[in-house]
Amino acid sequence: MSVTPHPDDNDRTVPMPTRAVSATPESETRRQRSRPTTKHLLALSAVAGIVLIAVMAAGSRYVLQEKKPKEPAAPQVMQQASLPTAQPSPRTPEKPFGPRQQMLNEVFEGRNREHSVTASVDRGAVRLSSSRPGYVYVLAASGDQSAQASSRAREEGLDTNPTRYYRDSPVVVKDKVVDGYIATSQTPPGSPADPVYFERVATATTISEATLAYNNASYQDALALYQNAAVRPGGEQLRVLNGIYLASWKLGRANEAEEAFGKVVALGLSSDNLGVKFLFNPGTTNFWSDPQVSGPYGFWLRQIARQALVAKVCMNVVGHTSLTGSQAYNDRLSLQRAAYIKKRLDTEAPELASRTRASGLGFRENLVGTGTDDARDALDRRVEFKITGC
Repeated sequence: MSVTPHPDDNDRTVPMPTRAVSATPESETRRQRSRPTTKHLLALSAVAGIVLIAVMAAGSRYVLQEKKPKEPAAPQVMQQASLPTAQPSPRTPEKPFGPRQQMLNEVFEGRNREHSVTASVDRGAVRLSSSRPGYVYVLAASGDQSAQASSRAREEGLDTNPTRYYRDSPVVVKDKVVDGYIATSQTPPGSPADPVYFERVATATTISEATLAYNNASYQDALALYQNAAVRPGGEQLRVLNGIYLASWKLGRANEAEEAFGKVVALGLSSDNLGVKFLFNPGTTNFWSDPQVSGPYGFWLRQIARQALVAKVCMNVVGHTSLTGSQAYNDRLSLQRAAYIKKRLDTEAPELASRTRASGLGFRENLVGTGTDDARDALDRRVEFKITGC
């Protein structure tokens, strides 16, 4: 290669060294080699495809492995669903279950979940009970309490409406047997059960079945069961005699009902306390106007007077009121109602005039204390006959 000067220049032509045209600088060669060619692109695409396929395969295998533990559950469920199951026994609208089964269902499966449930074991024998009155189911028993357990219920949503048996009951169903049951429930493991309760525990299932029949309005069945319990050892209980009275009255057997109520009164007086639910019109000393409620009050008073004469006892007639109004007002009202009952007793048996006295406690000894003034707190509006020294 040479550089030719401009014609006007006086300089001479200077020869310059030249390189071969085919020669390529080393840096240029490297640049040419680093440029991707079509073959390179095809090769890279193939490698990338292989890698992508490998990644997808690995991911699929991972997903399958993650789901693999759950796969056996599906055939098991299908297999269990296909197994034949025992058909339930035919039900009738009146009695969907047997008395024992229905009682347990109510305690553990539905209406009574908000009530406390107690289970105790007596040397291998299990006794289950609910806080709902009358619901005691006895499988077996022994003389010693070996273990016990209980659960508490919350008051929110608790249905305080009494069952038919306790709503219709003329007396406070609480005697030495009930006290013995409570004492046994509180007995530490290893200690003897209350003897009064234990001697009568064999009759508890029959009483529970009878009460359930009464609550289901099966009064004829209830009467037969209560009468069966009455002739069994330990059947002389307030719950039994009270049940015979209730079922007889519902069946229209007035004479049998009065006779049964007389036995209720005699048993109550023998325990030195008898509480009777006399309902009055609000704020008055007049009996409740509905004859369906106050209709039997006449023979209640007659039997109380007769049994008190037979027992030759002196009584304090104590009036109670519900939790409504001031304390002074309820004290006065409870005394007036007790005085009215005493007057009626004196009319039935004049000999009782000097052996009875009236007093009022207002709402200071409420058993329920809700102040609803309906069937739920009827026990608070009662008159008690407490035995005193003459």
